[in-house]
Amino acid sequence: MVALLKKEINSFFSSLIGYIVIIVFLLTLGLIMWIFPGADFNIIESGYSNIDPLFIVAPWVFLFLIPAVTMKMFAEEQKSGTIEILLTQPLTDLQIVLAKYFSAVLLVIIALVPTLVYYITVYMLANPAGNIDTAGIIGSYIGLVFLCSGFASIGVFASALSNNQIVSFILAVILSFFFYSGFEFLGSIITQPTISNLLAQLGISSHYGSMSRGVIDSRDVIYFISLTLFFVFFTRFILEKRKW
Repeated sequence: MVALLKKEINSFFSSLIGYIVIIVFLLTLGLIMWIFPGADFNIIESGYSNIDPLFIVAPWVFLFLIPAVTMKMFAEEQKSGTIEILLTQPLTDLQIVLAKYFSAVLLVIIALVPTLVYYITVYMLANPAGNIDTAGIIGSYIGLVFLCSGFASIGVFASALSNNQIVSFILAVILSFFFYSGFEFLGSIITQPTISNLLAQLGISSHYGSMSRGVIDSRDVIYFISLTLFFVFFTRFILEKRKW
């Protein structure tokens, strides 16, 4: 399982697209947070010593970044025929899915590491220096990792549905968008408060919104773990169907 995980990470960085994905992610965030005018997202113009714009903008960037990372994980294996070889290895279907999933999560975390420069910069620019809610930012980063975990499980699932990387990418974007904002939208158009609230709680947005403020609630953690397990086991089911 570890060998497969390493293979996936090496495969990502052995191609130019891997570096392009990370560069585009960091460049997009950097431009929005530091260059483009607008007090809502531009840290310097806002006058506040926090990096909240990162946790507001990142989910929307991840809607496209993570599907780009996961789109070829199973799709390429199916197109090239190596999926049959992979399934005959001394690994269970669950181990194969988990190796793909964890490699996607690790790749996204690697992309997140350079954003710590934003924290250091704001820490130094604060008046006085260090006047920043470090604990809250740590909590927000944890929330972002949980969000990445959910999107990664959806992306791996979408990749297992097709042997075409573009189709897998589009499916992952649609599913991720629906789970992020779709349930909340459905809840907003329903007038019955109980059903509206239930639908909102089924979506990622409400749970991530709480965690992005630095509040780590067990209900939000359980939600993200459940979402991840749901898609991991559905992906495993798809692999098992190939043996029927």
